[in-house]
Amino acid sequence: MDPHTVFCPNPACPATGQSAEGNIKVHSRQPERYRCEVCQKTFGSRKGTPLYRRRTPEATIVLVLTLVTHGCPIAAVEAAFGLQRRTVQGWVDAAGHHCEQIHEHLVLEPRDLGHVQADEPRVKTQGGIVWMAMAVMVSTRLWLGGAISPSRDPALTRR
Repeated sequence: MDPHTVFCPNPACPATGQSAEGNIKVHSRQPERYRCEVCQKTFGSRKGTPLYRRRTPEATIVLVLTLVTHGCPIAAVEAAFGLQRRTVQGWVDAAGHHCEQIHEHLVLEPRDLGHVQADEPRVKTQGGIVWMAMAVMVSTRLWLGGAISPSRDPALTRR
């Protein structure tokens, strides 16, 4: 348990979202709970994750989500682990929602892009040749977007 890696999940707390500020202390080790020194609220180590309020061991949930992510059918997971379909689907939905929140926080937030690299490779398809314009933030390798056009022109680059 490292209190420097977590932050207060209480939206009313002035310290919410701030980690490594010294405002989070260990409240209890079993079960793993933290306490915010600013708002005095306690919260579990799984709060704000897909593992929150799940009774299944963390390793099992992570293994099942990994299998589903790599294309394993939910029916196969049911048979192998003896789980119900709605349980597995609930885990998948919770993980998807969590990933969406992370994406909104880390990717969709406005930021200084710094150095951006653009490229327009020529792509062969069954229907012929198309041009694909792409833009990437160099420092993080964050793919900013892309567009496809049958012709390579300034309009493609602007899109």
